Amino acid sequence: MKPSLSVSEQIALLASRGLIVDDVPVARDFLRVNNYYRFSGYARPFQNAPHLGDDSFRLGTTFHQVSDVYDADDRLRSSLVQSLTRVELMLRTHFARVVADDHGPYRSFLEQRFYTDVGPGEPTAAGCVRDVLRSRDRHILRHRDLDAGAAGLARLPVWSAVEAWSFGTLSKAIERGAGGTLADDVAASAGVAKAGFASRIRTLVYLRNRCAHHGRLWHHSVLDAGPTPNNVRSKAKRSVGQFEPRSVIDVVASLDDFVVRSGAGSAVLGAIVERHAQGTLFWDGLVRPQGSRDHTA
Repeated sequence: MKPSLSVSEQIALLASRGLIVDDVPVARDFLRVNNYYRFSGYARPFQNAPHLGDDSFRLGTTFHQVSDVYDADDRLRSSLVQSLTRVELMLRTHFARVVADDHGPYRSFLEQRFYTDVGPGEPTAAGCVRDVLRSRDRHILRHRDLDAGAAGLARLPVWSAVEAWSFGTLSKAIERGAGGTLADDVAASAGVAKAGFASRIRTLVYLRNRCAHHGRLWHHSVLDAGPTPNNVRSKAKRSVGQFEPRSVIDVVASLDDFVVRSGAGSAVLGAIVERHAQGTLFWDGLVRPQGSRDHTA
């Protein structure tokens, strides 16, 4: 059981571990706004062997170095949200278009028989209905019977319903809809490669949620990494150099492909490179993510 520490005690603990704190008032202001626990996640790559219980910092490490990486990661999340939002809205549009044209704009997309579910999780249709029933947007309420629950959604068109779904619900609906064939149809409608389409969307949902909840991207290995097409990966590597398959940069390359091919916006990877020079500490943590076990003093 660890004791709760005041901000001054947190700074003293960091200093006792060898972190150079040149400007205590600045460090104090930073930790008053940013959770020490979050900050410590960025500090671990600067420590000698935290997984072995050695939390001492590498010689010469300063508070400013760690906070700089922390702030750069925050700016990166903000820059990615715009592109992720554009892709999400684009996918809503093409899902609604494909379903309306090929399966009818009413009812079918809210019925369980429309989806092919695997495993014990919540049925896809139930998630779609739940998100709609939870909405209080006027465009939803005007099409539903408030007293009839799921049965009162017969007049709700797909182009309205899809706007109430979370990105995760939309991802599942695309992957599992129409007996598993819907993903290919949505990909074709959007102008994006069909191979691995649904898995790539899942990865973008993962990245979007991580950005939305302020999760660390630096030195983060993406758990649910979709199959970025080889041609997309090769093109990105010619532009920005080498990066690992589960790195954030690999996901950004896939995101750029979605954005550009669908006409949803401009590529963002080039702007990231301009902002964060290759070979810097921050860049290396994006292209070659490492855990604490990957380094020792």
